[in-house]
Amino acid sequence: MSIVAQVIAQSDDANRFLSNTELDKLQDFFRTGEQRLKVAQILTQNEQKIVEEGSRRFWQVVPNTPSNSGDPKKTALCQRDQSWYLRLISYAVLAGNMKPLEDIGVDGMREMYTSLGVPVGNIGNCMRCLKEVASNMMSSEEAAIAKPYFDYLIRAMY
Repeated sequence: MSIVAQVIAQSDDANRFLSNTELDKLQDFFRTGEQRLKVAQILTQNEQKIVEEGSRRFWQVVPNTPSNSGDPKKTALCQRDQSWYLRLISYAVLAGNMKPLEDIGVDGMREMYTSLGVPVGNIGNCMRCLKEVASNMMSSEEAAIAKPYFDYLIRAMY
């Protein structure tokens, strides 16, 4: 749910007009819309490069991991997941809140990786590498917009 829908729903649930604080929040959301679109475009247009370079950086930090085991199927599956996380981050950037990330249920995500024998901390380390690569493709303002969404996933894996 976007911040617009959230603010309107909260106000409607309370049977009141939007407060000045809520209107300011919406004004900020609309003011940053062009930057959020640019960040989502960067993530979308560079997804493959972010995943490939992020994987290489991750393997330098954690060389003994399923995605770097020499099994092309495991590598492809891990990189597919990385791409999926980037897509979710782009959705959250556009929405202006964590809702798209919260909806995936990070607790379930941790349980899934644990059941597959993938060290959960590795996912956090990998997300850190993806964040570094993506941030290097952005201005400092754009990177500041994307950072909280990467950080949310990173924290969820520890």
